[in-house]
Amino acid sequence: MTIGEFVERDASMHPPALSPAYKTSVLRSPRNALVSPRNTLSEITGPVFGANELGEKDNDLILNFAKDGLPIGERIIVHGYVRDEFGNPVSGALVEVWQANAGGRYRHKTDRYLAPIDPNFGGCGRMLTDSNGYYVFRTIRPGAYPWGNNTNAWRPSHIHMSLSADGWAQRLITQLYFEGDPLIERCPIARTIPTVEQVRSLIAQEDPASNVPFDARTYRFDVTLRGRRATFFENTVPGAPR
Repeated sequence: MTIGEFVERDASMHPPALSPAYKTSVLRSPRNALVSPRNTLSEITGPVFGANELGEKDNDLILNFAKDGLPIGERIIVHGYVRDEFGNPVSGALVEVWQANAGGRYRHKTDRYLAPIDPNFGGCGRMLTDSNGYYVFRTIRPGAYPWGNNTNAWRPSHIHMSLSADGWAQRLITQLYFEGDPLIERCPIARTIPTVEQVRSLIAQEDPASNVPFDARTYRFDVTLRGRRATFFENTVPGAPR
């Protein structure tokens, strides 16, 4: 494994921590400018995961919690590549996902939304990227749901993602939206993102060529993590005049 510092995060590519239209950011955002120290061993190294630590159905959210039947909702496949910002594949990264069910309710004791719990849907899964940085999972398309940002706020359909790669500085928690969802442009969380182009980077695109006939639609979602600084060699011939 290559050991080296990661490049600094470009703050302009991320939403500001304080975004008053997103109410909960007011209390949890820092009040002072952030300090960016040089990477230490705790940032440039990370956990190593093995395939033997995962179950065979961990990346199949349709089956991994099903008991007496299959979950209700539109069956979908999400796949894509995890790369660093220099285009290098990130292999062996742990990708964890969690989401609401087709009615927009999470299997969590604090979720009191009136949509019913689906007894055959757990709403979470995990997988490792292969040598090309590729990942794939099956699931049910999550439903939209109301939330307390204001009296008529609805979250777009989305899936949460957590990625742990070969350095803690690459750690990323994000969420993907779905192409064509009109709630995205009205979502206070999505509207904290600086540009339309950056919002698009969080939208999974339909990939009809990869659909499973009479079974599931497919969406493509690629993820970019921080890259390591490279030390370039001099491309000169020894003894040649400079």
